[in-house]
Amino acid sequence: MPENLSWMTGLVLGGGLTLAGLVISFFVWRAKGAASGLRGVAWSLLPLVAGLLGLMAAVWRFVMSVLGILAGLLFNPLVWAGVILAGVAVVLYVVSGIMRARGVGTTKPSAKRAKAADEGARPDAAGPAQAAKGRVGGAPERSGGGDDLSDLGDIEELLRRRGIE
Repeated sequence: MPENLSWMTGLVLGGGLTLAGLVISFFVWRAKGAASGLRGVAWSLLPLVAGLLGLMAAVWRFVMSVLGILAGLLFNPLVWAGVILAGVAVVLYVVSGIMRARGVGTTKPSAKRAKAADEGARPDAAGPAQAAKGRVGGAPERSGGGDDLSDLGDIEELLRRRGIE
């Protein structure tokens, strides 16, 4: 096939593609109904439009360029090595996420963190202890006795200061 198409060759090619599309659209119309058939006719007319406007040469060059790039990628071993490495990277990322979720392969807390945890302080500022203070969803801190009413002491004190008893 030539690299550049003449105007007449583009028109003939566009007409041939349109004719093939119209035949397919006829069978689609009979199988799926008028709406699908009319949509097929609309798509089938586009190659003829490109041929009449003289755009078939540009479309031909574009299609040949894309096919050349794909053929170059398909038969290039370096490209396949890149695809394999990308797959390995994805698998490693997913496996590391699963390992982190299960706590496998993570480092043990350092002595400083263990000491801070023993004292009741959290080494990270945005940890669960912060969520428990005044945020919805956090567990309330226990301030003494074993009953659930021990947290009401702060509220009672506030009400007393306001004169509400």
